[in-house]
Amino acid sequence: MLDQPIAQIKKLRVEFQTKDGPVVGVEDVSFEVNPGETVCIVGESGSGKSVSSLSLMRLVEFGGGEIAGGQLLFDRRDGEEMDLSKADQDLMKQIRGNEIGMIFQEPMTALNPVFTVGRQLTEGLRIHKDMSKSQAEERALELLRQVRIPEPERRLQQYPHELSGGMRQRVVIAMAMACEPRLLIADEPTTALDVTIQAEILALMDRLKRETGTAVMFITHDMAVVAQMADRVVVMFRGNKVEEGTVKEIFENPQHDYTKALLAAVPKLGEMRGKSAPEPMKLLGVEGQNIAPIPGTEDVLLTVKNLTTRFPVKGGLLRRTISNVHAVEDVSFTLNKGQTLSLVGESGCGKSSAGRSILRLVEPMAGEVNLDGVDIMKLDQSGLRKARLDMQMIFQDPFASLNPQMQLLDQVAEPMRNYGVASGSELQDRVAQLFDKVQLPRSFMRRFPHEMSGGQRQRIAIARALALNPKLIIADEAVSALDVSVQAQVLNLMMELQSELGLSYLFISHDMAVVERVSHYVGVMYLGRIVELGPRARVFENPQHAYTQALMKAVPIADPNKRKSEKDLNFKPIPSPIHPVGHKPEPSHYQEVEPGHFILTTDSGY
Repeated sequence: MLDQPIAQIKKLRVEFQTKDGPVVGVEDVSFEVNPGETVCIVGESGSGKSVSSLSLMRLVEFGGGEIAGGQLLFDRRDGEEMDLSKADQDLMKQIRGNEIGMIFQEPMTALNPVFTVGRQLTEGLRIHKDMSKSQAEERALELLRQVRIPEPERRLQQYPHELSGGMRQRVVIAMAMACEPRLLIADEPTTALDVTIQAEILALMDRLKRETGTAVMFITHDMAVVAQMADRVVVMFRGNKVEEGTVKEIFENPQHDYTKALLAAVPKLGEMRGKSAPEPMKLLGVEGQNIAPIPGTEDVLLTVKNLTTRFPVKGGLLRRTISNVHAVEDVSFTLNKGQTLSLVGESGCGKSSAGRSILRLVEPMAGEVNLDGVDIMKLDQSGLRKARLDMQMIFQDPFASLNPQMQLLDQVAEPMRNYGVASGSELQDRVAQLFDKVQLPRSFMRRFPHEMSGGQRQRIAIARALALNPKLIIADEAVSALDVSVQAQVLNLMMELQSELGLSYLFISHDMAVVERVSHYVGVMYLGRIVELGPRARVFENPQHAYTQALMKAVPIADPNKRKSEKDLNFKPIPSPIHPVGHKPEPSHYQEVEPGHFILTTDSGY
């Protein structure tokens, strides 16, 4: 009986009813998960990977889906095998959480904001395991220790909003593991997390699996995570399974064209070794690609000196400022024409605040910003408006930065109308040319944002940023929400535009492999300061600051032969950036370790 799979999905078909008739979400999908095995299900948005897992939990019905065919065989604790597609919802309530645990993608929506962490952790134990209150609390503490949460006794009394994203995700994992389920389904559990926290969570899940012998069904679109976690891989594309094999077979000898294209689109850390300048990625099935390196120039476009931005924290009866968030602390760098400087670091390190401060979308407290000879900090409102012709921004979420009620034609034309750059038929022509530049058909000009995919919306955001021929574009996590193959196309597009138009990018990202691909220079940020700054090749091949080294160690590599173990990872918790009013931080001092490569010598807290 030992080799009996815990779950078998056989010829599953799921349909969603829409006003235009039924839409098939998953068609004829079969695979199984064995005890103590991790099966990764990979594919891009809309491939049906989450639908398969929600069907197994029988949660797909609550999202408007219905299981139209196939079997979902599950090997229960007491040894009987049953078909979950025929089970009633009362029986499913006993199985969910008790025999099948689930970790959702977004920990904030998976936790209930009005109950304490302790109450949510003990609830399942008391329902499924008939524990008393004190027994359940004992077990909850033990679970929090297992997922390495500091001060677990205090955490049980806290509410979800009081925890950081990484902590919340650990609580969700602890909840899923509480009743020692036979099968654990993890749906993109690390997408919203930083590299270092992601590395810890993956190592944690791997350890828990080995200790408890649970079978894991892991859903992700990140091939590096697959290489780190999987025993077997199932590749999904448009609702069908296109390939299945061991993790080695899939990475070393992929058979299906889609799998090959998916692997070719993944930027791998270390690919740019020995190359002095960034160059576009070679994509499969794309004709006539120009993969020339982009050297840029030696002329300085942007100089930032001692930039400092703080946000007040108000409190007390009179809502006075009691302390400040030190978001950007004494940051200095220069950016050349036609080149890319990337700021990397984890959430809360101040990289987005730095980008917004340069455009004065948030007002800095101190510092100089000089763009092509113009002192941005000294400008009044009308001067600043004029200066914005030269500097534009691409935001992380294109849907939030586009107006849902305007046609795309008008959104791209709006900056030109505002500044009176073009009008009438000339305006139409300019927009059509911009659509050509970002490789979108001109027929899309009459569409609305909701009719586009994420990658197409991001192209519109790029077209709009280009409308005024800016010299500088600040790209704030511009590709982090996109699927791998779309991300690769958008990155290539940005690099081609750079070489064609001589654009300079300030590229803000937490994805080290992407940064290695696009950058000329890299600044690593930690707690509001740049801790290391230098040419991309030097920072990546010879990292000198302890934090940069820890960050490089944590990046998962899309190669199953280079797995990280938990002992490789030892991160210090990030200290708080909030200081009382009147706190005077030391200025940033740097040491030049090799030509143009600087590290921070002031104590950075790491």
